[in-house]
Amino acid sequence: QVQLVESGGRLVQAGGSLRLSCAASGRIFSTGRIGTGRMGWFRQAPGKERDFAAAIGWSDGTPYYADSVKGRFTISRDNVKNTLYLEMNSLKFEDTAVYYCAARLGTALTTNPSDYDYWGQGTQVTVSS
Repeated sequence: QVQLVESGGRLVQAGGSLRLSCAASGRIFSTGRIGTGRMGWFRQAPGKERDFAAAIGWSDGTPYYADSVKGRFTISRDNVKNTLYLEMNSLKFEDTAVYYCAARLGTALTTNPSDYDYWGQGTQVTVSS
């Protein structure tokens, strides 16, 4: 069983910063099967679809960002602690959403939520204007 647990979401003023964490556990991490896969952060605002924010190769650490967050957000991972991070700076009101951590065993980079195999429960980020 794979478990992804997000934390770090809270209320923050526009222009502020937050760091989200996603603690990962389960066989794909303990056996290293996630090795060539990817992990990502998605977000979903009220009444909207779940959108891609950032992804990273679990083994090589290569990041990829949605245009809406590029230059403001940084995705990273700690392979030893099996933890994924999202550093968010210069937050805007439109960044308000539930942020989800996701894991994908496939090697191809994809921004489609349907291509990710495992999901966390989400953490709420609210940016006040």
